[in-house]
Amino acid sequence: MAVRLELHVAGRIEDYALIGDMQTAALVCRDGTVDWLCLPRFDSHAIFAGLLGTEEHGFWRLGPAYASDQQPPTAARRSYRGDSLILESEWDTQRGTVRVTDFMPPRDGAPQLIRIVEGVSGRVPMRSALRMRFSYGRVVPWVHKHEGRTVAVAGPDSVWFDTSAETYGKSLTTYADFTVAPGDRIAFTISWQPSHKEPPPLPEPEQSLEATEDFWREWVDHCTYHGPYREAVVRSLITLKALTYAPTGGIVAAPTTSLPEDIGGVRNWDYRYTWLRDAAITLSSLLRTGYREEARAWREWLLRAVAGDPENLQIMYGIAGERELGEAELDWLPGYENSSPVRVGNGAAHQLQLDVYGEVTEALHLAHMTGLARNDYASLLQLKLIRYLEDHWQEPDEGIWEVRGPRRHFVHSKVMAWVAVDRTIKLIESGDADGPLERWKELRDDIHRDVCERGYDKERNTFTQSYGSKELDASLLLIPQMGFLPPDDKRVIGTIEAIQRELSTPDGFILRYPTSGGDEGVDGLPGDEGAFLACSFWMADDLAMIGRVDEARKLFEKLLSLRNDLGLLAEEWDPRLQRQVGNFPQAFSHVPLIDTALRLTASGAYGG
Repeated sequence: MAVRLELHVAGRIEDYALIGDMQTAALVCRDGTVDWLCLPRFDSHAIFAGLLGTEEHGFWRLGPAYASDQQPPTAARRSYRGDSLILESEWDTQRGTVRVTDFMPPRDGAPQLIRIVEGVSGRVPMRSALRMRFSYGRVVPWVHKHEGRTVAVAGPDSVWFDTSAETYGKSLTTYADFTVAPGDRIAFTISWQPSHKEPPPLPEPEQSLEATEDFWREWVDHCTYHGPYREAVVRSLITLKALTYAPTGGIVAAPTTSLPEDIGGVRNWDYRYTWLRDAAITLSSLLRTGYREEARAWREWLLRAVAGDPENLQIMYGIAGERELGEAELDWLPGYENSSPVRVGNGAAHQLQLDVYGEVTEALHLAHMTGLARNDYASLLQLKLIRYLEDHWQEPDEGIWEVRGPRRHFVHSKVMAWVAVDRTIKLIESGDADGPLERWKELRDDIHRDVCERGYDKERNTFTQSYGSKELDASLLLIPQMGFLPPDDKRVIGTIEAIQRELSTPDGFILRYPTSGGDEGVDGLPGDEGAFLACSFWMADDLAMIGRVDEARKLFEKLLSLRNDLGLLAEEWDPRLQRQVGNFPQAFSHVPLIDTALRLTASGAYGG
């Protein structure tokens, strides 16, 4: 049987599974191909970048062998093993059934990706094809044998490949052809190590598998949510834990870069960093479900990241608190489904986004309210942030959506500035901080009055995206959730209903704001985008808050149906193509899923 060398084309975004070790992550397609893996960290260069290019840019396929005139077979079944991040994929072939178990052990030494092939029935011919390309697919490493092990070396990096199967090289790819019968178990492992160091220890796949399963079982046992949406909530929590960089407590927005918001377009960004906004709302969800240790670690990360210069708060940092995240384009990669450019780094890092002060303060407030041990510097930081806002809240900014057009007086930014002041007043009133209480109460009233006078359209009975504009913005849905106005305020209800009318897709999901198609709009970018999933969850929350609980539940369960077969969500849903788009999986989608589930459970608004 001739076996083709051109093995794989990247799948749809929802075709991928996530595995990871809480320092980096890999995406595994339905046909058994690892198309994305950065080593040793989330933000390191990828050694498999086929997701953003072709098979020439690096991949690792492990699955049944197939003929040259066929496409790679996809798994008939796949699932995570219980409440874990251990992926099990099964293929049914004419010759029998085979299972592949993929996982990354929580790191204690060299990072590893382990794949175990197990024969289930019959005798199934299998093939492993490993094509490592360093520096996002640009560098072909030197692959050679060292004391019976295969090692790929390029510059500062080395990747060690270990298996009991016989391997050979062809077309700059390392292959293994073998057959498995019932009960056979053959393991394959890659391990990263700095190239100047001694080889990493030989892997112990079976022991690592057992330890990985134990880790996730123990971690999930801490979850305090036991409501009707537990399966979706737990899977989202596991995903958020997987996006946490364990050494520092930083939380990446997603493990990928440049998965497009508009297939074929230019809305392609690097999300492998810690957005204060995303991390703060992630912290809130973890606290509400019993995960105080993660909350403590993130608070410590925050204090380190902003130390020495809190007045110049960045909207995002590197996962260890790095400030410089310069943006560049990788022109040798054609992009996912030809969506270019492929970007690394993120030029939005130094934007002014006043809402971030509110999100950070809200997270610190929630940590304080849920009994997280007091940290005096956290309180001091909160006071410094308010002193900055006192002088700057009236300035225009780039807003929550990081527009690359002109700065505006975004209503959501002003609302979140109000939140920052309000939560700090509560901190002072609790006796855990000292500050000019009466002056800041006046400041809180001034911001509230300014928003209600300049950000509200009386004729349409709705708040608007920015002062003086007619456009709407889904971030306005957070007004009642943040306590800026009560849910039964006619202006809140009018805003919710206006967003439903003007920002809903035909299938009922919510856009962030109007885009302009081929022309540049408020965000300074051409093209359109899909429905932003976080905004759709916010709508479900608001509907529940104003008493339309049946409508809220139906929208929430419709959103749950968009998850892939493993319970994962990207950033957006394209209503035209009926598929997920944007970086994947996306923390900013899984966090509001958890929050909405908690709200609906508390209200009794669920089926069954």
